[in-house]
Amino acid sequence: MKHTLYLASSSVSRKQLLERANIPFSLISQNADESQCSLKQPLDVVVQQIAELKMDHIVLPEAQEGDVAFFLTADTLTLDSENKLHGKPIDRDEAVIMLKACRQGTIVGSAFCLERKIFTKGQWKAQERIVEYDRAWCVVNVSDEFIDFYLDHVPFNQVSGGIRIEGFGEQFVKEVNGCYSAIVGLPMYKLREALYKLGFYNFE
Repeated sequence: MKHTLYLASSSVSRKQLLERANIPFSLISQNADESQCSLKQPLDVVVQQIAELKMDHIVLPEAQEGDVAFFLTADTLTLDSENKLHGKPIDRDEAVIMLKACRQGTIVGSAFCLERKIFTKGQWKAQERIVEYDRAWCVVNVSDEFIDFYLDHVPFNQVSGGIRIEGFGEQFVKEVNGCYSAIVGLPMYKLREALYKLGFYNFE
């Protein structure tokens, strides 16, 4: 890797995906108001809009003339069997509602926005932006008997739909069809391709 990747996300799952892929990164913040994006749109449209909105509101790091860096934002939402979109539950009660709605299967979609910037004349200037989306259908079946057990061990307020399919949550995953890492929070195959296209990797 020739340059720095800045991740504007507080998601533990996204950090772990990058770490396992041996993609070094530094964390930055963003202050986007996600309520600007209407949830009355298709899943792919909403998550891509939010990912781009976050990119437009990242807190840019200090740099020196000529520095080149990559910036990454992402968003994940779930669509239940009744075509209702869910983000992160605000509390335990809402998490229970979301989990029950997902027992018959749910679509989880993730989008990322990757931007290559150069620092010139005292400011960051965008050179190229890639926005990608991927999804998977999954059945995460947390029965009534296990809901408290699940919620006691999963950071449900940090994951879309209260669903965490890695680690402890794996035992409740009945079926997955599609991009596994999109459920976790980042479509890694498409991200690697985008990073390569924008010149992040250096194999010389």
